[in-house]
Amino acid sequence: MSGRPFERELFIPGPAIKLIRKGSQIDMKKIIALVIVLALAAAAYGFIRNKNSVEAQPLIDFAEITRGDIENVISCTGTIEPVRTVAVGTEVSGKIDKIFVDFNDNVKKGQVLAVLDTTFLQSSIRDANASIVRADAQYRKAEKDYEHNKELFDQHYVSELELLSFETTMKSNFASLQSAQSALERAQFNLDHALICSPISGKVINRNVEEGQTVAASFSTPTLFQIAEDLSKIQILAAVDESDIGQIKEGQEVRFSVESYFDKKFQGAVREVRLQPKMVSNVVTYTVVVDAENKEGLLLPGMTATLDFVVEKKENVLLVPSSALRIQPTEEMLAAMRRNWTGRQRPGDSTGQRQRDPNARRQGDPNTQRQWDPSSGEGRRSGPPDGNGNWGGRGQRENMARLCTKDDQGNYSAIPVRKGITDGLMTEILENDRVHEGQKVMSSVIQVAEKQNNSNGPRLDMRVMGRALGR
Repeated sequence: MSGRPFERELFIPGPAIKLIRKGSQIDMKKIIALVIVLALAAAAYGFIRNKNSVEAQPLIDFAEITRGDIENVISCTGTIEPVRTVAVGTEVSGKIDKIFVDFNDNVKKGQVLAVLDTTFLQSSIRDANASIVRADAQYRKAEKDYEHNKELFDQHYVSELELLSFETTMKSNFASLQSAQSALERAQFNLDHALICSPISGKVINRNVEEGQTVAASFSTPTLFQIAEDLSKIQILAAVDESDIGQIKEGQEVRFSVESYFDKKFQGAVREVRLQPKMVSNVVTYTVVVDAENKEGLLLPGMTATLDFVVEKKENVLLVPSSALRIQPTEEMLAAMRRNWTGRQRPGDSTGQRQRDPNARRQGDPNTQRQWDPSSGEGRRSGPPDGNGNWGGRGQRENMARLCTKDDQGNYSAIPVRKGITDGLMTEILENDRVHEGQKVMSSVIQVAEKQNNSNGPRLDMRVMGRALGR
């Protein structure tokens, strides 16, 4: 609709304009009649337009202040792992002759898990024993030769150089005997380690070999089995964002759940916060280790857990939906709130206006209290308002908010409140004399735009008036 509807809606023909301009050619009665008709037409147009417009009222939802428990938590995900896992390998190369355990078997420390083929290892033992016998015989002969020639040397029948040769042969054979003994020890070690035993008591969670498979331990120890020491206790490696890691402390309470048992909550505690950061897609996280009990055996290695680190917890406090602290009232509501707030009676002030020291205000005294603004829920000076909406000390402005109410007579009012902890959906509000359990507050305000009928307003044809004026 145009800002000047009469210029668009009214049709004034040229003869009527000329008739008006030629005042000397018409009498005064016709001019007065024309003015009256125009005034009546304008009034009728305004009446019909207002009748066609529909005044829209805002849609208001209300919520109730309740009393209950609330927690501030940090949520993240992590992977369940055994507290201690040992990878069992072999130090001896060979073929797997027999496997005695399978997946999920419980084993004891020292229990035989598998055996390698010992045919080659036993032949190595026999060969080492033969080498020892040969080296020992050679050493004994060399020792006798040295002793005999030593007596001849003492009688000056053998030169010193000849004696030195016999001594060298004896010592060389003694070294060969020691080498043969070491070879026997190695062969015995290999034979002993052909029996692959469990180093701990626990449960077999992985097996990487089959009977008849050849394993080579020449360069690196192959992993044959993986054993978890005690699955009645597990640990969770949680990835916590760098923005939240400062709120995680050792011993902190943790709740978590897994998708397999979505309706069950498990408890744990923070054991340590690892200082080594991890960066994935430019997101920095830190690993937090959480200890938990698993006596029922429901939690399995590799499960993904959703964790809630309890940062702060309060019980039996006043709670309000967080949306009630963020609503945007209409201009009419805000005007009514300002009027109701200005009209409130303050203790010791019969005028309803708070007395302030102008000198303190000019000097910027931080202890000067100023009026709380009900339209924004904030004050000009940082700090919480008291029961009269006055602001106190600095540093608490971010904790202040506003609750909006509507009484049975339709009067709107704003209540200053101080916020506590929040879980996102509900927020704690600190108690004061203007809020109580069961009180109704606005939780949402939807402003509906004014609707206008499509029908056009009255259209006045000035040609009719021209004929009425005798033209």
